[in-house]
Amino acid sequence: MPRLRADAARRREEAALGPDHSEALARGIAILSAFGPERRQMTLAEAARAVDLPRATARRALLTLAHLGLVEADGRLFRLTPRVLRLASGYLGANGVSALLQPCCERIAAATGANCSVAMLDGAEAVFVAYGQPSRLVPVNTMIGARLPAYCTALGRVLLAALPDPALYSLLATLDAKAVTPRTETDPARLREAILLARAEGHALVEEEMELGFRSLAVPLRRYDGRVVAALNLGAPVALHASGEMAARFLPLLLTEASSLSQQLL
Repeated sequence: MPRLRADAARRREEAALGPDHSEALARGIAILSAFGPERRQMTLAEAARAVDLPRATARRALLTLAHLGLVEADGRLFRLTPRVLRLASGYLGANGVSALLQPCCERIAAATGANCSVAMLDGAEAVFVAYGQPSRLVPVNTMIGARLPAYCTALGRVLLAALPDPALYSLLATLDAKAVTPRTETDPARLREAILLARAEGHALVEEEMELGFRSLAVPLRRYDGRVVAALNLGAPVALHASGEMAARFLPLLLTEASSLSQQLL
């Protein structure tokens, strides 16, 4: 096995990654993660730029992923294959939160006529791990795994509110908040106030910051020891419920569901 180059070894030491860190594995995962709605397919050069790797390194990673069946090549273009979904299905099958809360979301959606979802925090994003809707116009499996900015969603603000202050303030200090709609709050000071308000009140209500014409209400989901592990959310068009009416009507239901689930979440 070739000896690690001095500059690579130095970077690894500075990042405190330790001798057991596999750079090849990390590079492969970085390339998989680079694909998405804005990069459905990429050339070798585009993939290398996306993850800031030399072309030769990116090529080895892509060819390895292709050999594993996770990526396919079409001429000069590379794209993900359906086999990638095995990684997601493995997580959903092994994660008790997802298995427990999918039926819960479907039940709440049917009872309220509103979309119901559960998300967990991944960095500065809220990631759906369960989703229910009163109608099946949109396939549910297209929503699970979807990511939304945490700063402008009710789910995200509840999850951010659960962070310790140092972690929260550090995230906000480096956050590049962009306006998703004309009503999106991007000012760091006001975002901090909104997140701390969600912490104090035990819920968050967000009006058209992620999607015009849409309002969402979320509460934290705590496991048996009180630690917040996810957020439970209801979303509905603003035309259906006034702001105060939505909170008055649905907040007690969400809090009751969250309380009943707390002893089941590990």
